[in-house]
Amino acid sequence: MIDVRAVISPQADIAAGVDVGPYSVIGADVVIGAGTWIGPHVVINGPTRIGRDNKIFQFASLGEVPQDKKFKGELSRLEIGDRNVIRECATVNRGTLQGDGVTRIGDDNLLMAYSHVGHDCRLGNHIVLSNVATLGGHVEIGDYAIMGGLSAAHQFTKLGAHCFVANNAAVTRDVPPYVMAVGQPAEPHSINVVGLQRRGFTDAQILNLKRAYRTLYRSRLKLKTALEQLETAALTQEEIRPLVEFIKRSSRSIVR
Repeated sequence: MIDVRAVISPQADIAAGVDVGPYSVIGADVVIGAGTWIGPHVVINGPTRIGRDNKIFQFASLGEVPQDKKFKGELSRLEIGDRNVIRECATVNRGTLQGDGVTRIGDDNLLMAYSHVGHDCRLGNHIVLSNVATLGGHVEIGDYAIMGGLSAAHQFTKLGAHCFVANNAAVTRDVPPYVMAVGQPAEPHSINVVGLQRRGFTDAQILNLKRAYRTLYRSRLKLKTALEQLETAALTQEEIRPLVEFIKRSSRSIVR
């Protein structure tokens, strides 16, 4: 299951049933869970923990030191969950002390070719980073979010669950849950209706979210007033609650 041309540190912990292709390099303090497939020419440095049943394609680089000039070699790590697909030439860096020392990726994500996850990022589950999508350091992305090809997120921004960032978009402020953002810099366009339909949201829930979007973006209300109205709606419309909570914890302000 492990090609004889692979270079694997004796200090790496490789579970039974892991495939490692030729010329891949796996460093010390790397843990790889059962069922994971690693193609040729992959480089994984530690400390890195990778879960079960992942697929990592050729020339991917995982767990390399952060691209952060403040980094001075302190201990940090990368954690990747289960059933992720990491395509050709994708790069994921370890964390820094400024981000609690960890970069974390959840389960069932797709990182397409040449995508980049910077140091200290936090990715949830079922996320898609399309080709060449780029995350600066400390970016947070919620479940089921999608970033289009050649899009980018500025460091410390947050992307809410079920949001959609269009191709070539430049995210400089937080994108709330359910919102489709487009442009450079990215601006709100609409609710991500197609994505919500695919994930089983009912027509009534989608209608409620459209109304919430109009309150937030089309009513010309100040953000504080719009948020108060959304909080009232969330008392009977549970799908609006994540939107309210996201806005409350936004640190860079939301796209407007």
